[in-house]
Amino acid sequence: MKHLAGARQTTLASEIALNGIGVHTGAPVSIHLSPADINTGICFVLPDGDDGEIELPASSDAISNVTLCTVLSDGNGASVATVEHLLAAVRALGVDNIRIEIDSGEVPIMDGSSVQFVDALDEAGIREQGAPRRFIKVLKPVRIEDGRAWAELSPHDGFRIDIGIEFDTPLIGNQRIRLEITPDTFRDELARARTFGFMKDVERLWATGLALGASLENTVAIGEDRVINPEGLRFADEFVRHKALDAVGDLALAGAPILGAYRSQRGGHRLNAMVLKALLADRHAWTFVEAPWRREALHAEAGFGAVAANFAADRS
Repeated sequence: MKHLAGARQTTLASEIALNGIGVHTGAPVSIHLSPADINTGICFVLPDGDDGEIELPASSDAISNVTLCTVLSDGNGASVATVEHLLAAVRALGVDNIRIEIDSGEVPIMDGSSVQFVDALDEAGIREQGAPRRFIKVLKPVRIEDGRAWAELSPHDGFRIDIGIEFDTPLIGNQRIRLEITPDTFRDELARARTFGFMKDVERLWATGLALGASLENTVAIGEDRVINPEGLRFADEFVRHKALDAVGDLALAGAPILGAYRSQRGGHRLNAMVLKALLADRHAWTFVEAPWRREALHAEAGFGAVAANFAADRS
C-alpha cells in the first residue's frame, strides 16, 4: 500500500513485529510497531525493568549522543540507539502517530538500510485519522558551520534535501544528491542505501564496544582499494544516498514533518542534530502550519509540496 503525505494525520492500519540485532551491541532485539492516537507523534516504548514501560518521544530534546548513530534518552537512564533508519522510513512514508515498542536499547540494524522498515510499513498499511496534519514550516535560513562542514535549513514548499560528502578515498571521493522527499522518491532513491564503514576502523570500534553486530550482511565494508561485500554496491553513489537517508531520519526528530530545504556538506548525525536544534531554538525561524481540509488536498498522489501552497500559519 502506497501513501503520500496529505492533509490529515495518519497512523498504521495494522501492527508490525520485526526482529534483528543491534549493529553496535550485537544483541538480539525485537520491535513492535502499533497504531497510535491523534497527536501522539512517534513514540518509543521501552521496558522499565519492573514490568512497566517508559515512553520516550522521538524529539530533538531527547538526543543524547550522535557518535556513529543517533541516541535518544529520557535523562533518567532509559535510552534507545540507532533510531535514524526506522525514523526515516516512518517520516518519509507519512506516518504521524506510531508506538514503537522495543525490548532492547538499540533499534535492529536489519540490512543496514531502511528498506525492510519501508516494506513492513507498506504491508501494514497507513490509515488517515480525523485531525489535520501539522507541519513545521521554515521561515528563514538557519545555518551551522563546524570547520569545513556546514548544514542549513531554509524555506521551501515541500521537503527537499541536498547532501554532499567528501572522503579521501577514490572509492567514495566527492558525492552529492539532491532530492525532493516523497514516499515514492524515498522508496526508490534512498531506502535501500546501506550504512558503511572502513575496515581499518573495525578493531578500534570493537575495542570501544561499538560495531559488535556489524557484518557484511548489514554494512558496506570499505577496504583499502575495494568494497569488501561480494555483491558490491546497490547504487554507484550508495554512500551519499545513505547519508541522505540518515538526514531524513535525524530531521524526523523535529516532532512534525518539515516544510523546508536541508543542505549539508561533510555532515552527519552531529551536524543534523545541531541545525535542527538551532532551528527550533529560534521561534522567528519557523512556525506551525496546518494542512487544509479541502478534499483535493487529500488525493493519494499529493505530496508535501502539493498541499504546501494552501497552508495557513497556525495562530494558536
